[in-house]
Amino acid sequence: MTRSTGSTAASLRCDSCGQLPEPGKVRLTLANVAVMLPIELAVHAVIVQTHLSYPLKVLILALTATALVIWVAEPSVMRFLRAWLHAPALRQRRHLDTATDLWRARVLVEESPGALERVSHQLARRGVNILSLQIHPGAQASVDEFVLAVPAGVSEQDLVRAFTAGGSLSARVWPSTALALADGQTKALSLACRVAQDPAELRYAVAELLMAEPVLAPSATVRSFVEGSEVLKIPSPAGEPLVFSRVGDPFTAAESARAHRLSELAAVATHPTNRIF
Repeated sequence: MTRSTGSTAASLRCDSCGQLPEPGKVRLTLANVAVMLPIELAVHAVIVQTHLSYPLKVLILALTATALVIWVAEPSVMRFLRAWLHAPALRQRRHLDTATDLWRARVLVEESPGALERVSHQLARRGVNILSLQIHPGAQASVDEFVLAVPAGVSEQDLVRAFTAGGSLSARVWPSTALALADGQTKALSLACRVAQDPAELRYAVAELLMAEPVLAPSATVRSFVEGSEVLKIPSPAGEPLVFSRVGDPFTAAESARAHRLSELAAVATHPTNRIF
C-alpha cells in the first residue's frame, strides 16, 4: 500500500511502521470496481474497434488491464479514496479520542450555602459529568465523594484546579473504573453478610468498605478515632482492636460509624447472646 500523508494518515498510521491499517475488503472491492470499470470499458471500446486478430485483442486487453490495475487503479484508489476506505477506522478513532474517563474525587467542602453548587459549576465548565456523589457532613466542612465522567484531555491537575476554583478546601482525585458506580448500600449489605457468615473477615471487610489499609502491628500508643484523623480503631471480637489508616485522607464520622457497626455485627456473629440493639 502506498504510504500517504494527510489528515487520514496522521490519524491512523501506526506509530511503529508508519503504515495505515488495511481497509475493509468490501470497501476496497467497491473502490477498485468504481475506478477500474470506466477504464476497462474505455479500453475495450478502443481495442474492439481495431482490425487485429481475436487472440491479439485478448492479449492486449489482458496486458492493458493488468498494467492499469498495478500502475493506475490501485494507487489512485489508495490516494483519492483514502478517507472513504478508512472511514470506519476513523470513526472508531474519533470515538476513542472523545470517550470519557472515570475518576474518583474526595473533596473537603466548606459547610455553607451554595458551596456544592460552585464546585459543580466549575466541573460543568470543563465538561465533567457527576455520576455519583456521597456527602459526609462534618462540623465545619463536609467530605464529598464524587465519581466523575471526565472528557478526554482533562487531566488530574485540571480536576484539582476545578475543585479549588469552586472553593473546596482540599481535593484528591485518582483514576477509577465502572466498579465505583456500584450501589453503595448494596456493597455495604454484601460486606455485612460476609462478616455475619465469618467474623474473621471483619478486618478485610472494613478495609474494603473504607478503602483503607489495615495496620497489622499497631503501636500501643495508637490513638482512637477523632474526626479528621487518618487513623481509625474499632473493637474486634477477638479482643485486640483493629486499626486502619488512610494517609492523606482522614476518616469521617459517618465512616467511623459504619466500621463500628460492622464490628458490632461481627461480635454478635461470634457471641450470639450479644445484641446490637
